Amino acid sequence: LFKSMAAGREIDRLAEDKLRRKNWKRWGPYLSERQWGTVREDYSDDGACWDYFSHDQSRSRAYRWGEDGILGITDRQARLCFALGLWNEKDPILKERLFGLTGPEGNHGEDCKECYYYLDSTPTHSYMRALYKYPQAEYPYGQLLEENQRRSLHEPEYELEDTGVFAENKYWDIYAEYAKHSPDDILCKITVANRGPEEATLHLLPTLWYRNTWIWGCTHEGCTMKPKIKKMGEDSVKCTHETLETFTWAVDKGPDGELPELLFTENETNSDKLFGVETYTPYVKDAFHRYIIEGEKEAINPKGVGTKVTAHYVLKVKPGKEVTVCCRLYRDDEAPDAPLFGTAGFETALQQRKEEAESFYKTMCSKLNAQQYMVAKQAYAGLLWSKQFYHYIIKDWLQGDPEQPTPPQSRKTGRNHDWRHLFNRDVISMPDKWEYPWYASWDLAFHMVAFVKIDPEFAKNQLLLFLREWYMHPNGQIPAYEFAFGDVNPPVHAWAVRRVFKMTGKRGYRDRLFLARCFQKLVLNFTWWVNRKDPDGKNLFAGGFLGLDNIGVFDRSKPLPKGGQLYQADGTAWMAFFCAEMLDMALELALTDPTYEDMASKFFEHFVAIADAMNQAGCGLGLWDEEDGFYYDQLTIDGVTTPMRIRSMVGLVPLFACLVLNSSRLEKLEGFTKRLNWFIRNRSDLAQNISYMEMSEDCVGDAAVEKLLAIPKREQLERVLKYLLDEEEFLSPYGIRSLSKVHHEKPFVLKLDGTEHRVEYTPGESNTYLFGGNSNWRGPIWLPVNYLIIESLERYDYFYGESLKVECPTGSGNAVRLKTVAQELSRRLSRLFVADKSGKRPCHGKSERYMTDPHWKDLVLFYEYFHGDTGRGCGASHQTGWTALVANCLDRLTK
Repeated sequence: LFKSMAAGREIDRLAEDKLRRKNWKRWGPYLSERQWGTVREDYSDDGACWDYFSHDQSRSRAYRWGEDGILGITDRQARLCFALGLWNEKDPILKERLFGLTGPEGNHGEDCKECYYYLDSTPTHSYMRALYKYPQAEYPYGQLLEENQRRSLHEPEYELEDTGVFAENKYWDIYAEYAKHSPDDILCKITVANRGPEEATLHLLPTLWYRNTWIWGCTHEGCTMKPKIKKMGEDSVKCTHETLETFTWAVDKGPDGELPELLFTENETNSDKLFGVETYTPYVKDAFHRYIIEGEKEAINPKGVGTKVTAHYVLKVKPGKEVTVCCRLYRDDEAPDAPLFGTAGFETALQQRKEEAESFYKTMCSKLNAQQYMVAKQAYAGLLWSKQFYHYIIKDWLQGDPEQPTPPQSRKTGRNHDWRHLFNRDVISMPDKWEYPWYASWDLAFHMVAFVKIDPEFAKNQLLLFLREWYMHPNGQIPAYEFAFGDVNPPVHAWAVRRVFKMTGKRGYRDRLFLARCFQKLVLNFTWWVNRKDPDGKNLFAGGFLGLDNIGVFDRSKPLPKGGQLYQADGTAWMAFFCAEMLDMALELALTDPTYEDMASKFFEHFVAIADAMNQAGCGLGLWDEEDGFYYDQLTIDGVTTPMRIRSMVGLVPLFACLVLNSSRLEKLEGFTKRLNWFIRNRSDLAQNISYMEMSEDCVGDAAVEKLLAIPKREQLERVLKYLLDEEEFLSPYGIRSLSKVHHEKPFVLKLDGTEHRVEYTPGESNTYLFGGNSNWRGPIWLPVNYLIIESLERYDYFYGESLKVECPTGSGNAVRLKTVAQELSRRLSRLFVADKSGKRPCHGKSERYMTDPHWKDLVLFYEYFHGDTGRGCGASHQTGWTALVANCLDRLTK
């Protein structure tokens, strides 16, 4: 009963926030982990964002559009920010932000070279906990840069662990723990553990500062007068801002019983150092670095005032021991009762929030075993910690600020110039707050399918946000990402909307207003796709790289050799998938509003036309290869069409486009059913070539299931599944590979104009520089498309039931239903993260530390993608967004 009540408190907070009774989500982990090197901070002539604003400059240069820090928090507009500063008395710089290599520096593109972990968070961020591992030896900045630059594309990345900096456990475990006593009363407890064999000293600098919104001369929403942080005593400061209430930040005594020294400066650029231009104030952003490491006593403001303050703790910690430091940020009209710290005023409240968090997840994940629960909880923690305040106003970015140098004229016709309407100033779910500290719209759709279980309101609001007029282009395109908002990603937004709608309640209790609002805008997006990406009106779609980066033999986002035309199996199938999702939404909305029946008919007939085109029935240029039994892209040059016989995820995407039509629903929709029956009677030519009207005579369970809309007919589905479930092709011990393993021995080779274009099985990091080389779709396992395969198999099974069984794996003689195959894929994907009896988690590769060390073995990283044979994590190490879908897979294993 107590656990149930504790879990209920977080559910109550979610309800209070939704109804705007209490602003529980005002503060959260919304601070980026990398603001430098981003497009929005780039005002260069050539658009080289990595070079324009570097990591080395970041400690001295004020940001225009955001802030960053280590394990930090901020309010939802990133006005007042808090994060950790660290120094081990050996590093050449104060550690105030995470370090990593830029795109040109890494042998596989940009990569964060730090060890940090998200351990816990409730949806309202009433409790949060994260860990950063900080070496006691000098941080190997130069070594990491030089060795990675020396290595080739064919060698593994050189990571922080590889440098030996954690030898003999000579490092600090630094835990940041946050708890909200009330929405504007935030407790922070920092635990510092010396894992090494000797006493060591750490300088800990909890730091509070205002984002610089005053120096630019801007006038848009969010620009303000200069705020102030003022010393009020030896242990507290007062924070005043024109759009934020007055806050007090108080610090507790250190482990030695002494109060820390409070240091003050301004969050202003050190122009003298960076540009040789006199700074209007002697107190600038890098003051704490200069004061502590370089001994410049004049760097800080002796008057105890500024826009940035830190508490300087010097901690001497014996081997194997730990110490704690506490601070508290509260709104003055929510001032807590004294004492601010200690057992009664601080520890009890923090412990209560921690227990409530545990009870919330125990309730949400009640059917999981201990290992599964650990993975799911950290997956949700990663999702929640990856929320970030994202600020980017294209009009102001293009024209520059009145008080800053004028951007080059070329900027007005350069990157994102045709997205002048875009006004981003929101907390958004990020793919990875260091490697990808900017939203990617197709990533976000998958995030929300994982998010909806723990915070359905946030999931719905994020999906709606990207359809609003200050995000969506007037032509109907959804913005892709800041490097090129006009790039084309797979149209998965409608799928996410439908899934979130269905997962937010039982039938009859779902949010139909949310569904209708999304549907109206998605019609615009669908129209944009049809008008822009079907070049010949044949229902065979292009679309570019479609999020699958280097999967093709060419860079699919650029013009093809000799003016060729590529008809894309995935582009076309994604549109059929989009059609099916829109049809399902229209049918649902038509149950209470008959006007949607006409839209349902429109999407039904469009789906049939696309499926017909793919299967070579109508236009004579289908993408199904009868000889191989697989879907391929078709390349047409000078009137000659050639199938690109690459067995890849491109040919599996057609499986996603399927929808079961249930007659119990159709009986309530007279207009749609009448049109459907007319179509079946009068377009029998189409009925012979696609699966939309196959009757399921052997279906058990729900006898009302009658019709299946799908691209592959049953025979085609069975043939594709033979490849899918073949362990020498797509089926890995850890999920479905993005490229068949058959291309290891038999690479695909195409020669044009004396140039050889080649695709070969590459199970780990990319061995080409296509799309920068930092992701790879030529063999690795990717969670989002694996998840869509699982869902599709479940839908096919709902229709075919016992009448369709396949060998799993192919050639094993083990014939099972498709829902069993889906279950098996969920199990294999889960194996990436769940420790086996030896303690090994495949996602961590061969690392002994993660297998046996008590301070590492329970930590899980949710990588961007995974090695197709070993399951080792590759790419961004904190892409918990779509990789958090493993939590959904774990749920499936309990059913």
